[in-house]
Amino acid sequence: QVQLVESGGGLVQPGGSLRLSCAASGFTFSNYYMSWVRQAPGKGLEWVSGISIGGSRTSCADSVKGRFTISRDNAKNTLYLQMNSLKPEETALYYCARGQRESFELSGQGTQVTVSS
Repeated sequence: QVQLVESGGGLVQPGGSLRLSCAASGFTFSNYYMSWVRQAPGKGLEWVSGISIGGSRTSCADSVKGRFTISRDNAKNTLYLQMNSLKPEETALYYCARGQRESFELSGQGTQVTVSS
């Protein structure tokens, strides 16, 4: 079955950095557009960034532009999200997902990112 296992979250100070990883299995990773999605406490899901099948095209929400970078390694079936200059309001559970901004599917438990001093 489809499995997406996120890792790399943790506690970081405002302005700090984290790199999230997502290990994919149970499907042909290189055939899917992939995204990162987050859910802050008490809020709905928010699409953060997406990457094309081959990795040549990326897109992101305006709120993270210039600070977050999505990438993928199809040989390792792994998706990444480099997050810099983190803000307290970005405290959330971060998920990787199959699909694009308009339609995506979550299949993992997420990784918690807490931005606090």
